[in-house]
Amino acid sequence: MTAAHAHLPYRDGVGIMLLNPHNLVFVAKRIDMTSEAWQMPQGGIDQGEEPQAAALRELMEETGTDKAAILQESREWLAYDLPDHLVPKLWKGRYRGQRQKWFAMRFSGTDSDINIATEHPEFCEWKWVAMEELPDIIVPFKRDMYQQLVDEFSSLRT
Repeated sequence: MTAAHAHLPYRDGVGIMLLNPHNLVFVAKRIDMTSEAWQMPQGGIDQGEEPQAAALRELMEETGTDKAAILQESREWLAYDLPDHLVPKLWKGRYRGQRQKWFAMRFSGTDSDINIATEHPEFCEWKWVAMEELPDIIVPFKRDMYQQLVDEFSSLRT
C-alpha cells in the first residue's frame, strides 16, 4: 500500500481457523475471485458486537454450520493492508485493510454439515488442508498474517 491510503482506518473483523478432528483446516475459494486463492472464513464485526459472537455468526453465515467450539483466541489483533487497486473497490473505499481478531475452533460435525450454498454465498468450493499450507494458498497481501496464524495456533495440531 502506498501513502495514498495510509490515512484510512482498518475495518474491524474476525477470522476463523476451523480445525477438523484430523487437525486439517477449512478453506474456501471466493465466488468473486478468478485466482486460485483460498481463505478461511472471516468477516466484519457489527456495531456493538463482541469479537467472539461475530466469529460464531460469521462461521454460520459462511459455512452453514455452527458445530464448532472455540479452542483459542489470537493474542493480538492482526492487520493486513489491501493492495492500492482494491481499496476503492472494497467497503466503499473507507478502509485501508482489516484488523482482525482470530479464533481457532474445533469442528464437531461431519463434512455433510458444511453448506457453503448459504443465503448470501461467498464461496464456490471448499476443502480441508494442512495448517502449514495456508500461507501458500492465500492471496499474497494476506500471506504474512496467515503465517502468523500458523505460528500462533500450531500447538493445536498435537
